[in-house]
Amino acid sequence: MRVLVAFDKFKGSIDAPEACDVAARVISGLGPAWRADCCPLTDGGDGFTGILTKAAGGREAALSVSGPRGAPVKATIGIVPVDGIPKGARARFSAAGPGARLAVVEMAAASGLALLEPAQRDPMRASSLGTGELIRAAAQAGVQFVLLGVGGSATNDLGLGALGALGISYADRSGRPLDGIVPADFARLERIGGRLAGPLPPVLIACDVDNPLLGPRGAAAVYGPQKGLRSADAAGLERQSARVAALLCRHFGRPGDLVAQPGTGAAGGTAFGLMAAAGATLAPGFELVAAWLDIEGRLAGADLVVTGEGRFDDTSLSGKGPGAVARMALSLGKTVHVFAGQVALARGIPGLVVHEITPAGMPMDEALAGAPGLLESALRRALSGA
Repeated sequence: MRVLVAFDKFKGSIDAPEACDVAARVISGLGPAWRADCCPLTDGGDGFTGILTKAAGGREAALSVSGPRGAPVKATIGIVPVDGIPKGARARFSAAGPGARLAVVEMAAASGLALLEPAQRDPMRASSLGTGELIRAAAQAGVQFVLLGVGGSATNDLGLGALGALGISYADRSGRPLDGIVPADFARLERIGGRLAGPLPPVLIACDVDNPLLGPRGAAAVYGPQKGLRSADAAGLERQSARVAALLCRHFGRPGDLVAQPGTGAAGGTAFGLMAAAGATLAPGFELVAAWLDIEGRLAGADLVVTGEGRFDDTSLSGKGPGAVARMALSLGKTVHVFAGQVALARGIPGLVVHEITPAGMPMDEALAGAPGLLESALRRALSGA
């Protein structure tokens, strides 16, 4: 019995590789006929660098960079041989030629919301500087492409922090430098100067959101509140973001309607900033990850599929992560078991067996702390009779 194990993270408790390891231990104990094919998933946020780098036979390089509120954090970039990427994903980087290398960069590792305690979460004072430092380190390593995952960010600074690490400068009306600029400083920003320092390889942003930078579906309106944006700051941030975006477009010779392009609102506008300054391009995140991990081929060889994440609901079936894996598997006639801390599906799906691992009435903090054990117990109960 070959089991494809494809977990995403259980947010706040278990990361994707750990969840897959729990399942692999259970499966190995079911007998010699059982084999686990572990395929941790990533949505471009936490785990993006490690999962993709390991899958392609690359190596990780550890760095100390600026965190979202300035304190140093440890992060890594992945250096991957393009030839090691499965064919379906490799085509996006074929222009680099044979022997090319690619850097995998994860915004969540340097500028992520999970790096901050709840009391520190405020996009008015969070910076993407550390993400720019990771991109700069990748460029200095001599890679031919940078693949950037932008999920899980704490920021809404239009990528100004990242661009600052790459050579762009900011000043007020009198010419005084605005170092370490964050959205709280936007009203003072009048001048943008400089160009990107040194050769920067093409940047491809893995992105599954289609939000524009501004407006009711924009970065601040949709994602600001979950990053700690206070309602009193929302209108001012939107107004100043529009003004700063116009300054960026003018400085880099980009059309002003770039702000309306789908995806420019990703990561608090970091996608917009990199598109304006560096000509970065967007790629559908899960589609790229699925090809990189050869999920289609691995599904074809599986007898059973096990997947899951922290919460599995109707939105999980809308196109990425465990929901997408489940749909792909069901289309191939596979039986799929989904394990989640919480389950909220409006209706059942034929062939989809869903397990909520959290006992009724268990407090959330207890469930988060005990998630590995709860997952293991649920897996044993479900698979022992499979």
